[in-house]
Amino acid sequence: MPHHGNEEEHNASAGQQNAHGNGQEPVIRDNRKVDPVTGQARHPEGGQSAPGAGSQAGAADSDGDALAQAEEILNGVDVPAEESVAQGAPAGSAGNAEAAELRNDLLRLQAEYVNYRKRVERDRAVAGEMAVIGVLNSLLPVLDDVDAARQHGDLTDGPFAAIANKLENALKTYGLVRINETGVEFDPTIHEALIQQPGEDIEVDTVSQVLRSGYKSGDRVLRAAQVIVAVPA
Repeated sequence: MPHHGNEEEHNASAGQQNAHGNGQEPVIRDNRKVDPVTGQARHPEGGQSAPGAGSQAGAADSDGDALAQAEEILNGVDVPAEESVAQGAPAGSAGNAEAAELRNDLLRLQAEYVNYRKRVERDRAVAGEMAVIGVLNSLLPVLDDVDAARQHGDLTDGPFAAIANKLENALKTYGLVRINETGVEFDPTIHEALIQQPGEDIEVDTVSQVLRSGYKSGDRVLRAAQVIVAVPA
């Protein structure tokens, strides 16, 4: 007769039927592999291990191998120099040498970056200065026309005189300086002598008259002033 459900329940019911039919007490066998009281594994008679003992031993061995592998991995990890010194590692260990090499590489890269940044800033400043100088050079003919108009009395008053003054003041903010002084010692770096005339009471070459103004921006001379030089007689 087919049965349904647990095997132990079926055996127990079968034993009860036999007991009622044969007049004997039912026999109940506990086949559990783990003792419910002690929690330890049970071993069958004959000293053989329980069916799950081999797998448990293999699991224990695998756990031991995993721990051994983890320990090998941890031993192979490089400890930073600071931690090695703190843990009492020798000063000349490989970790310290590697840390010192990495630190030197970092310092070298930092120095290269600082030099690169300074070079970029210097090139940027030079490029800006050259751009300003280019604009100033392009406006020098306009300033010459303003000077000529002022010498002829065309810019004594009125709106054009105000515009000329605003232009000159605006260019001064960019470092433009006019070279038009007379009575100063002749300087070949900022003066261009067109005429030389003997002068009285002159001990050194002196600028007596400016024919065309010169200009400079900072220490850079944009154009030398064309002058008449008085020389000692």
